[in-house]
Amino acid sequence: MKTLKELCAQIDIQELHGNVDVPVSDICYDTRKPVVSGCVFVAIPGTKMDGHDYIDQAIDAGAVAIVCEQLPKELRPGVTYVRVGSAYYAIAHMSEAYFGNPSKAVKLVGVTGTNGKTTTATLLFSFFRSQGLHTLLLSTVENKIDDEVFPASQTTPDPYDISRMLALAVERGVTHAVMEVSSHAVHQLRVSGIHFTGALFTNITHDHLDYHGTFEEYARAKKMFFDMLSDDAFALSNRDDKQGEWMLKNTPAKKYFYSINDEADFKGRTASSTLTGLELVVNNAPLHVPLIGAFNAYNTLVVYGALVLLGFGEEDVRTGLSSLTPPRGRLEFVQSASGVFGVVDFAHTPDAVENVLNPLRGVTQGKVITVIGCGGDRDPFKRPIMGNLAHDMSDYCVFTSDNPRSEDPIAILEAVTDRLPDDGTWEIVADRRLAIERAVSMAHSGDIVLLAGKGHEDYREIKGGKHHFSDLEELKRVFSR
Repeated sequence: MKTLKELCAQIDIQELHGNVDVPVSDICYDTRKPVVSGCVFVAIPGTKMDGHDYIDQAIDAGAVAIVCEQLPKELRPGVTYVRVGSAYYAIAHMSEAYFGNPSKAVKLVGVTGTNGKTTTATLLFSFFRSQGLHTLLLSTVENKIDDEVFPASQTTPDPYDISRMLALAVERGVTHAVMEVSSHAVHQLRVSGIHFTGALFTNITHDHLDYHGTFEEYARAKKMFFDMLSDDAFALSNRDDKQGEWMLKNTPAKKYFYSINDEADFKGRTASSTLTGLELVVNNAPLHVPLIGAFNAYNTLVVYGALVLLGFGEEDVRTGLSSLTPPRGRLEFVQSASGVFGVVDFAHTPDAVENVLNPLRGVTQGKVITVIGCGGDRDPFKRPIMGNLAHDMSDYCVFTSDNPRSEDPIAILEAVTDRLPDDGTWEIVADRRLAIERAVSMAHSGDIVLLAGKGHEDYREIKGGKHHFSDLEELKRVFSR
């Protein structure tokens, strides 16, 4: 059992009352979960609930120490109080110390960016597994230790859960790990206690403005990830992105770049793109990957560069990447008996929609029929932009409900289609199941039906509840008829 002093070794303590040599049984921080007797309770200020309001309740349940940003008016005898500048920062470093600093025991790669995080992380994980390495994956789609799957509820878990999963992975012999790092997680300092071997930047476009407020703040949150790296890490960034070089401006890590349009440490170009995959030239040598689209050329490049920087030979990297498959819900193909191609993709930002529709238009002579919507309680400014993009780049669009959450689905769809011409090339079918059926009914052999926005998700969020719904399942059901 560790002491509070050991857990707080990396924290700037602003005020202390009590004994820091007290043994601590666990770290508790979530007011929705039971407090463990003998624990230290970290009071985290949240948007809906503030942990400071539950300090006395935690002590009554057995907490022996409190870490908080504001001390209570009355301090209880026999309890140690530690005031810190940031409870988020504190719990991140305390969690790593509690679990024995597991991030330092593995080669951990963090992936950040607006689009491509999941594909990049999954390709890295798949490559490590193909080399016979025990590997941990923390991603939007799922968390995995080798072949065992653990449910993923958010892109980047809480600090305690990150360190707990890393510790479990180390216990099981894991040597390599990959983590998607969201802007929320960086802004909330969830990864501030983690030691990364390398960090990758894919790209940045407008997203999550409901949380960050402005694009500048969103970009700044991404950049914070690279600023907090150690000097023994590497940072690999997309030179073709407008923010690519700026992302690495102040990082202590060793800097590397990949590019298709400019000179870089890892230089690539697309020779051809078909439904069977991409033919690339990377650092003057050919490479085939079973992925399609220009954006997957970038995903392949960043994965290639990361693997080389991790010490893998370039020939082994080429061989390994050529046999990998795309992650679930990312340009996932299904073909009907009548020759219609169905594609399921997570594209839920304007940039992602464009990046998916561009390659699909380039690999078919038939029509592209798109089923798409926008999630509720998220950035409302992108709704008409996505509607226009889908309309302009598709032969026909069926606009439908996505994850409406607390909003009215019809109001969302009206915003999505607000600027569209009345030209007979689109319609609204609010029921997503019926929208998929409608799109497939219009398709003929050689046509592509794209279901965009939900990808790997097997649920819909409506009025605070999650209801089972899978685009892929629905597509297969309609095709089977």
